[in-house]
Formats: sequence, structure tokens, C-alpha cells
Amino acid sequence: MPLFSSVMAEICFFGGLVHYKAPSPSSLHYPSLFRCKPHHYSLMSASVSAECHSSTVDPPSLLVFSGGTGFNGVVEELKKITTRVAHVLPVSDDGGSTAEIVRVLGGPAVGDIRSRCLRLSDESTSEALAVRRLLGHRLPIDAHNAKKDWYDIVEGNHSLWDGVSRPYRETIRAFLIYFQNEILRRPNDSFCFANGSIGNFFFAGARIFFQSLDAAIFLFSRVSEIPCDSLVLPVISTNDRLTLGCELQDGTIIRGQNEISHPTNGTIQTVDKRHSSTLPSKIKRVFYMSSEGNNLLHEVFPPVNPTVLEQLKSVDCIVYAMGSLFTSVCPSLVLLGVGEIISSRSCLKVLLLNGSQDRETSGFTASCFVTAIADALNRTHGDPNIRLKNPPGYYINTLLVPKDGDIAVDLKQLSEQGISDVRVVESVRDPKHGVLFNPSSLINTLASLLE
Repeated sequence: MPLFSSVMAEICFFGGLVHYKAPSPSSLHYPSLFRCKPHHYSLMSASVSAECHSSTVDPPSLLVFSGGTGFNGVVEELKKITTRVAHVLPVSDDGGSTAEIVRVLGGPAVGDIRSRCLRLSDESTSEALAVRRLLGHRLPIDAHNAKKDWYDIVEGNHSLWDGVSRPYRETIRAFLIYFQNEILRRPNDSFCFANGSIGNFFFAGARIFFQSLDAAIFLFSRVSEIPCDSLVLPVISTNDRLTLGCELQDGTIIRGQNEISHPTNGTIQTVDKRHSSTLPSKIKRVFYMSSEGNNLLHEVFPPVNPTVLEQLKSVDCIVYAMGSLFTSVCPSLVLLGVGEIISSRSCLKVLLLNGSQDRETSGFTASCFVTAIADALNRTHGDPNIRLKNPPGYYINTLLVPKDGDIAVDLKQLSEQGISDVRVVESVRDPKHGVLFNPSSLINTLASLLE
């Protein structure tokens, strides 16, 4: 039985368990779920690989290290030159509705993964747009209204279901029901739906049902019709909760990605990382902590997702995306094996420099970003037994800078680090986020580098 058919069979079985009448596998029709003939499927990698025959040369392949928001703005443009992209994302976010899911149900954070999956999802049909609208919906900030909105959705009465066909509706709704049942099984932990993401709830329901983050990504990828040669990869393939910690240069230890990047004191509010309170000292390094740890004695060393290492060995270009340097990019770089492979490759290795400073990088120049990435890949400030000593040029050979950005580009220091290819890219100024790359200019520059 093909993998997707077996998955659907399990969904139908689960439907009976919750008194939810799901259609039989033979009655389900997914006219656009397989646009490319499947070559192989791997739940271990949460990938959807396909053999798409073409008479032209294959487009370039990229691996992008990023978080859930910084790179999202250029994903649509990137599709124009290639969909052969492995998006590597951290699973340590502990803010927003993700924090509530992790608090009550445990498991890894899925917010960044859900965000990227939605950006990659199909928009070519009215139904694809309806599914994207449903999974991208956020509940109201008011807790009472949020709960009412949620029950309308899970009961199938909400207008968000308009335009979603029966097979998709019953598949998506089944996992939302499962998520709801998991919450009800924990009566001692009251769940707050305020500002909750329907996509996060669907993701959490699938992950818990299959007991696999990879399977949940696979299912979400099929439901949202992500291009068949795009991969969304958690940097750590786990079913456990992961906590990010950071050590400041003055020895202070901060626990939790949210506390490092943009502390909100537990309130639901719009995040403005550029104007968060300053850190008492610059960040020395980020690392992973045990679920209850609060100091360096509680550092843990989770293994990297093996599919990330496989992709690193073969892609044409490695990209360190703009965004939160220490809490979005570096958590994927500090894992054993990542620095070893990147330093051994002779491919294009591109750093996309931020256009504005934030709490994590206050006072940084361009060379400081390079140093932080090299230190993370070398694990310079961690266990000396697993430390590498590669120069920065082994990890980055090209720097793209947004025009009129706020971060000083110190060319002499960059040259000393082994980086002489520095290119300025057209930018736009956003009232909320400051200076950003112009998406089309950025992708055109990447395309020229890959020619």
C-alpha cells in the first residue's frame, strides 16, 4: 500500500475512535495530491521526494538555515528559480501559541515549521487558497472569543471551511479533533486558545497521533501541497521538548528562546525584536538545555537530523538566512556534524546580512555576524573535545548586504576572515521591520551566483 494511502487508512481508523465518521480509503479522491510521480518517501526525513522528468538541466539545489519569519518574505520569489530547496528550521521556539502547546502537551515546537510550510503551500487553485487560509488562521486574542472561534472550526461550522472539499475537510478536521481530545485528557492543565494558530493545532494533533514530527511534516506537506522537491526539515528530528539556552560573555545564562530574543513577560503582544530591552552582555554562544535545567551543568547534545547532513553533502548552495542570528540560525549550526560537512564543501556558501540591529546583535558589524556563525559551527565556546578550528572562510564565501542597511560592512575585517565577495542588493524599508532585502533583487542575485 502506498505510504499516503496507509496514512489515510490510519486516519480513517482514528476517526472511528473519536466517533467521527471518516470516509473509507476507497472513497477518498485526492486529484492534486500527487502532481509528480513519487520516487520515494521517507518519514525519517519528513521529505517528499519526487522524480520530475524534464528535458532541461535541473535547477540549482539550496539548503537554507533560517527561522520561521526572516526568510519567509523571499520564499515566493525563490520558487521562480528553484523549488529544490531544503529548509532547515529549529524546533526550540517557546513563544506565542507554540508555548501553550508545549506547556500542555509537550513535544518540540512546530511554529517555525508550520510557518514555512504555509509559505511553500500551493496557491494555484481556489481550494489550495482555502486550505492555506484555514491553516494560516489565528484565533482572536480575547480568550473567550478565541475558544468560541475554535469550537466553530473544530465542529466544522466555521466559514473558513468554505471552499475546502470533503476529503481535505475530513482529513484536516480529524487531526484538529484529535488535538482537542488530547487537551481534554489533561484536565489539570487549562489550555488557552488566545491567538492560537490553527496550523499549529493541526501539526500538534498529527505529531501526537503518529508519535513522529517527521510524519506530521509529511502530512502537512501533502495537505498544503508543497512542491514535490522541496523539503521542510527540523534540524533535530525529535518527539521531545527542546529548550534553547544562551551564555553571555559576562557568564549570565538565559533559558528559553523567547527570553533570549524578545522577552514578553508572558503577555500576548506583537513582537518587535528591534526595540526589545538590551541584553546585559553580548551573547557568547547558544546551546541546548534539559527540560528543567537552568545552568551549564544541564547542557545536552541532541543529534542532528541525519537528512540535514545528507542534504549538506549534495546541495549546490548553502544559505545562512537573515533573521534572528542566535535564536533562529545558530541553533541549527551548533549540532555535531554540521560544521564538519560545511567546512569540507567547496560549494557556494552565502550569508544574507540583516538590514537592522535587534536585541541579539546590538552593536554588531558584518564581520561580527561572520564570527558568530563560524564560532557556532566550530563550537568554539563549548566542549573542547568536540571543538573545530576552521577559519570563517571555510563556512562563508559570499556576503549579500541590503542597500542602506543599518549594519556596518567592515570590508577590511571581512577580507581578513577570507570573505572578499561582498555584494549590495536593493532593499526596501518596512515600518515594522526596518531595512529588508528587496525579494526579487535578492533572488536575482542568488540566481546570478548560481549560474
